[in-house]
Amino acid sequence: MDIVSFINLLVIGLFLVLLGIVGIKILFKIGKTVSGIVFNMLLGFAVLFLANLLPFINIPINILTIAVAGFGGIMGVGLLIFAQVLGFF
Repeated sequence: MDIVSFINLLVIGLFLVLLGIVGIKILFKIGKTVSGIVFNMLLGFAVLFLANLLPFINIPINILTIAVAGFGGIMGVGLLIFAQVLGFF
């Protein structure tokens, strides 16, 4: 193996390692965002279920309330409880 092919191999290897590191960082940022959204959705569903266990709150479980609780999380469930207190449900 001559010195030129060794240098070419070394440069290509370093480029691939740097490209891999950048790719992994991007995937971790995307994964952190997705895991945060999933955690927010699960927390919203749990709070909606627990709120319905209270005798004075009766929020129907349908596609609209699930969407509000899923996308809004705890704030979405708070909005649903507020709407129920105002008489929308």
